[in-house]
Amino acid sequence: MGDRTAGLATAAAHARAFLDQLDERPVAARVDAAGVRDVLGGPLPEHGEDPATVIDALVAGADPGLVASSGPRHFGFVIGGALPAALAADWVVSAWDQCAAFHALSPAAAAIEEITSAWLLDLLGLPDTSSVGFVTGGQGANTTCLAAARHAVLARTGWDVGKHGLMGAPSIRIMCGEQAHATIYTALRLLGLGADTAVRIATDDQGRMEPDALSAALAGGEGPAIVCAQAGNVATGAFDSFARIADACAAHDAWLHVDGAFGLWAAASPSTSHLTRGVERADSWAVDAHKWLNVPYDGAMAIVADPDAHVAAMGLAGPYLVVDPGQRNNTNYVPESSRRARAVPVYAAIRSLGRAGVADLISRNCAQARRMADRLARLPGADVLNDVVLNQVLVRLPGGDDANRAAVAAIQRDGTCWLGGTTWNNEYVLRISVSNWATTDADIDRSADAIARAAGQI
Repeated sequence: MGDRTAGLATAAAHARAFLDQLDERPVAARVDAAGVRDVLGGPLPEHGEDPATVIDALVAGADPGLVASSGPRHFGFVIGGALPAALAADWVVSAWDQCAAFHALSPAAAAIEEITSAWLLDLLGLPDTSSVGFVTGGQGANTTCLAAARHAVLARTGWDVGKHGLMGAPSIRIMCGEQAHATIYTALRLLGLGADTAVRIATDDQGRMEPDALSAALAGGEGPAIVCAQAGNVATGAFDSFARIADACAAHDAWLHVDGAFGLWAAASPSTSHLTRGVERADSWAVDAHKWLNVPYDGAMAIVADPDAHVAAMGLAGPYLVVDPGQRNNTNYVPESSRRARAVPVYAAIRSLGRAGVADLISRNCAQARRMADRLARLPGADVLNDVVLNQVLVRLPGGDDANRAAVAAIQRDGTCWLGGTTWNNEYVLRISVSNWATTDADIDRSADAIARAAGQI
């Protein structure tokens, strides 16, 4: 038998070296995928190599193509870093190599999911009787929650979609704000509801759904309905008016789902919890852990107020499966059966921060977003386009779309920080997201200076 620990010391040394220089590493990758393929590719090896040799070669070939997205000056997409406790726990998860599907396969994984679920519901102020599934990301969370919604609203009409599918089922009305995230529409496509069937409800200048427009749309039709609201617009950070939207949904017996991939964490901080007022009245919620909780990829939660609907949509059973009566079987809350113990790093992150630490992380990043907005608003001709209520900043530099695209490219090439662009009100603008535990005010100022230099050159 081989040495089970072969290569681990080498991997740990490389990981330590990467983390030690992460704060000062250029944020952008130095080569594209072709550059990595040139080093790591070639014909399939005929004979195996020593694990340490494999790791050395892997790191050498991959390193130029790595993005320092877990570092303190990556402001693209909405990406967190990896808290030390969460990263360490993730290493342990791989070493344990538990299949977290069933209690019989890992009582530890089942127990940790139960504990972490309760902590999450407490942190986010959601009903403590809700069920939680640990999925891969916002896409998995939205799909899981909308599967539960599909089951529940059709069950109210007497139709069992699990048994009979959608052929012949009553038509489901789907309603989303005009600024709903792309993963909502992918989920609708995957669930057979159709990406283009959703009625797109008007939004205001910050991307918030108009409750009166939703009420009118709900009143204008009949049959089962699902409404998708948003906690944290991916461009502006704005929040829908959950209380008014919940009122409209209750009046028409509609299922209310909230896509809160990063914004739902606002509920965990006293400085931002007012933004989520009424969100607990929803029927389901999607929230990422690898964004603002700073857990390594991948990790997210699908939360459903009605556990029966959740299990009906996701449950797995078979005579060949060993099921321990009265125990949690994690597979019943997620699309996957074989899966790693994804809740363990989430548990470690929450335990390492505590309630106060989570609140501080959220409020600190929000303050840093305001700091960045204040700095960039001073640039000649620049405009901050959103109300910076959370961790998102939209900035338009002078010169039109081409100038803004050129600025984004120049900022990425410079390597001091990394940000992306988006189209907002038919204009291409800079989009900045602050969601890393390691980001300091000095990082914000250093990045703002780099953005100013790029803007000046353009």
